[in-house]
Amino acid sequence: MAAGLLAGCALLDEGSSAAPDDGDGGGSDGGPVTLTVGVFGVFGFEEAGLYDEYEKLHPEVTIKEEAAPSNEEYYPALREALDSGSGLADIQAVEVGNISEVVAGRSDQLMDLATVPGVDETAFLHWKWDQATTAENKTIGLGTDIGPMAVCYRKDLFRAAGLPTDREEVAALWFSDWQKYLGVGADYRENAPEGTAFVDSAAGVYNGSISSFPIRYFGREGEPIYKDSPAVEASWDLAMQAAQGQMTAQLKQFTPEWDEGFAEGDFATVICPSWMLGHIQEKAGPAAADKWDIAAAPKPANWGGSFLTVPEAGENKEEAARLAAWLTAPEQQARLFEKQANFPSSQAAYSLPQVADATHPYFNDAPTGEIFSIAAKSIPTLQLGTKDQPIQQQITDAGILPVEQGEMTPEQAWRSAVREIDELLDR
Repeated sequence: MAAGLLAGCALLDEGSSAAPDDGDGGGSDGGPVTLTVGVFGVFGFEEAGLYDEYEKLHPEVTIKEEAAPSNEEYYPALREALDSGSGLADIQAVEVGNISEVVAGRSDQLMDLATVPGVDETAFLHWKWDQATTAENKTIGLGTDIGPMAVCYRKDLFRAAGLPTDREEVAALWFSDWQKYLGVGADYRENAPEGTAFVDSAAGVYNGSISSFPIRYFGREGEPIYKDSPAVEASWDLAMQAAQGQMTAQLKQFTPEWDEGFAEGDFATVICPSWMLGHIQEKAGPAAADKWDIAAAPKPANWGGSFLTVPEAGENKEEAARLAAWLTAPEQQARLFEKQANFPSSQAAYSLPQVADATHPYFNDAPTGEIFSIAAKSIPTLQLGTKDQPIQQQITDAGILPVEQGEMTPEQAWRSAVREIDELLDR
């Protein structure tokens, strides 16, 4: 999750965040209560001062955050704790890639949060709300952030390649079609500045495309369909075109080499969710401050995001539910975006000034609030399966990357990825 500060927004007055009227804020007997919040990585609640503010509003509540370094370490422990009913925090975060498994198999172990004071279903994006809602209409998670995608691009490299640099003109080049995005890549390659590529990685192209489809790896009944999925086929073909068309810098994302690519200006575009902006700014550095801009992606797509859940086994579940509702209310989500760049899953937050008026100086004062809000409202409800993340990782790592690096043909790479995924699904 992004932890970088999004500059260019007015600071929110410390006392302006709204809170639901939930009584004295203490335990069930009105006495002191300590609420534990289990998260992974940096969720930003503590960093943005939201815990401190809630404690001021509710003097008898103390909040303690328990943070695992990564979801890879966090989620297996959470799954085990839910199954045993012990060792749980009062609030437990769940990453979007795991929410389907929790909804399908562990919803009985979590509270229905739809009727908690302060929770308004209509304030959330409908597709985000749906992801944490069971077939029986029980909502076991309240959305925190999301990752609507755009395309971050280097104006100087576009200019040198004879392409437009105005963000609206750039977005028009690939509007509504990922294939048009690669068409721009082919144009870029004809006059590319020496030593540069159009896009960072073929896996990034695949991820942008596949994330814009409502159904990809699993069908409506939860059955694996990745071998015959139109979304996988279309996205794989795009990745192969990028890899074999020499449009990529052949980099694996979130590696030191990828970070170095930003610093050296090795590629002209990267498909960027909102939370990636801080990473780009950090790795590209001050020397590139006037070179980056942001344009709308070809199609609305989402990458990332999480939920807050409240275990039924918790001793303070009613108080915890009220805290979860407050942390995910529009006012708090807007403040979190302002201070931590976590884009809200609450569509009601988009009209608040911290989001609506947000710009990013590093990216040529791009209207980030507007760009990502428009994308967020149009993202389809994604049909998630229990192993979405590992399937995609095998496709990108065992399939796409070897083609990109010249180690396999597309046919060999697809067979390799299928073998890995079949073994994964059999376990």
